[in-house]
Amino acid sequence: MRSSKPDPLLAQLGSHRWLVPLLADLAAHKGARFVELVHRLGLSRDSLARTLDAAATVGWVQRNPGHGHPLRPEYILTERGKTAAARAATIAAAQDAIGLPPGAATRWGLPLVAGIGAGHDRFNALARLLAPATPRALSQGLTALGKHGLVTREILDLRPPASRYDLTKSGALLAAACAA
Repeated sequence: MRSSKPDPLLAQLGSHRWLVPLLADLAAHKGARFVELVHRLGLSRDSLARTLDAAATVGWVQRNPGHGHPLRPEYILTERGKTAAARAATIAAAQDAIGLPPGAATRWGLPLVAGIGAGHDRFNALARLLAPATPRALSQGLTALGKHGLVTREILDLRPPASRYDLTKSGALLAAACAA
């Protein structure tokens, strides 16, 4: 049975390019200092600051109230963040297994993979599933997923012509991680 509603946690994880790697890293290291995150994730200070702000706004990350000692982490996961981080770690592991670089997915990439994995194989079905996404965002997301070898597109011989999307083996692995 196909799901008619997108997974809200997956949509939130996809809202910022670096949320999945950030949460996975914080879960693996039980928190971290800002500079450590910059070096481990390999992103700019501005990108990390924006991603940390987004995670704090959602309530997943907070500044460590006991920070000050050089060995204590500056940022830690909240209780809500631990649940999201467990899911992010599963997704990050799947991305690593298929060779997808961290931060490679577009905002709607993960929900698109999950939607196609759930049986929504036509563009309009995906648009209905991911209602706030614009057609342009979905199209760009599907194109990016195709370039990364996660999704294939089949043009159906109908009047008018239509497209059907399917997951590759790598895409199915990522969809399974998104559904876990």
